Amino acid sequence: MNQPLDEDVKTLHSMGYAQELARRMSGFSNFAISFSIVCILAGGITSLPQALSTGFGFQVFVGWIVGGCFALVVALCLGQIGSAYPTAGGLYHWSSIFGGRGWGWATAWFNLIGLLFVVASVNVGVWYLFRDLVMAGVFHMDVSSITVDAARQDNGQAVAVQIFVVLLITTLQALSNHFGIKLTTMLTDFSGYLIFVVAIVLTGTFLIWGATWDFSRLFTFVNMTGEAGGGLVPQPRSMFIAFLIGLLYPLYTLTGFDASAHTAEETHNARVAVPRGMLHAVLWSVVFGLVMAGSFVLASPDLAATAKEGGSAWFNLFNNLPAPTWLKDFLAIAIVVANFICALAGLTSASRMIFAFARDGGLPGSRIWRHVSARWRTPVAAIWLGAGCSVAATLYSPAFSALAAGCALFLYVSYAMPIAAGFFAEGKSWTEFGPFRLGFWSKPLAALSSAGVLVLVYAGIQPPSDILINYIIGIVVFLTVLWFGVARRRFKGPPIGAEITRRAHEIEAAEEAVGEVASPGR
Repeated sequence: MNQPLDEDVKTLHSMGYAQELARRMSGFSNFAISFSIVCILAGGITSLPQALSTGFGFQVFVGWIVGGCFALVVALCLGQIGSAYPTAGGLYHWSSIFGGRGWGWATAWFNLIGLLFVVASVNVGVWYLFRDLVMAGVFHMDVSSITVDAARQDNGQAVAVQIFVVLLITTLQALSNHFGIKLTTMLTDFSGYLIFVVAIVLTGTFLIWGATWDFSRLFTFVNMTGEAGGGLVPQPRSMFIAFLIGLLYPLYTLTGFDASAHTAEETHNARVAVPRGMLHAVLWSVVFGLVMAGSFVLASPDLAATAKEGGSAWFNLFNNLPAPTWLKDFLAIAIVVANFICALAGLTSASRMIFAFARDGGLPGSRIWRHVSARWRTPVAAIWLGAGCSVAATLYSPAFSALAAGCALFLYVSYAMPIAAGFFAEGKSWTEFGPFRLGFWSKPLAALSSAGVLVLVYAGIQPPSDILINYIIGIVVFLTVLWFGVARRRFKGPPIGAEITRRAHEIEAAEEAVGEVASPGR
């Protein structure tokens, strides 16, 4: 290559990878893609009943603070590693460096499954929001025949409609990802501003036209499991277990911020932008989400009655709010748009994870999934594989709560794996750090993150999300058989040591294939 390389490409080459993806994302865009996936207008709305039906207003407000602080700790730990190793597939790469190729391989699968669950659960949420807010709320249509209800025996039509709509939504998101990172970036940048504006307007709407101003609600814990919470948690549980289950509300929402790492190879000044993007996405989501969640609690005419409505709680609260019709119509449409872009960003993140893992031979058919389009500079095959798998995830479990819990569980496990490995590697095999460092706090925060994820796993498999036990058993058996049967012999992991030097000619060939030689710093 006859032109000087910029620092981002030099860093990528030093890890043994070619600059195949187009590096066109600014620091704000890197933040926006994580902020769009976190999207407090997605989980912060659709999962509200998870909190109300476990611990009342306390679970919504204080639970958000507890979950938000934990998410910030995890983001700090991941940000430090991402600053040292800014590469697509980040978590998998980091785990491989710190814990060995087997640990990295397992991390990749947990992260990939979690990301696919993000896309699946949010797209199911997009349908629920469109149906209940736009179709029922804006156009006053009767949606009872297309509402999935586990208690009904004749809901085949509703399930079929849900599958069709989710397939259509996901196809549109895949097409947006297919045609270059520029289009995706424009949408996620727009979403970054949209989420801020809509969250502020939505919070103001609930406070102006609905608030009781009874602030004691925010700190009152009532065990709402069982019938009191609309049966969302079917059997009454202890206060402690109820609180743990309710933490899935903030932690389902505050996931997906690893998108900043997955798009590192498309971001300028990645060693600085990646940790900053993660931390700012979580921090501002926690702050704005807390105020927004509090407004929902304060606006309920009867909080116990709202909690008893179960999964319909937020929708009924919003539709019955005595605010101007035009304002509610605007908010309904804006919330649906924000959720659509949330899942679009999630698919971007998942496709980069697939691409990075396949680049190192970690997936069956890796040669297909690692291919980058020379025209669009996107991993086209990986995008469509991610889209297909996310739709498939909704077929086995149409229950939104199970998908939401699975998203939080698998993603946070994948977050903890490189953090835990880094805890033991720091100061030994891990001696290279980036501009963002935690210093003295590195190991204490890593230990806290790892322990907290174990608690989250326990909470995530409690009813009604105990269906995830089947997922976990199936995944563990699948990964064990796959590793010892095939992958252990064939999978080499990301390049290290002399392998990086040996890849020099491959890197040059790969960059020539996508035209990167002509403008290496792009």
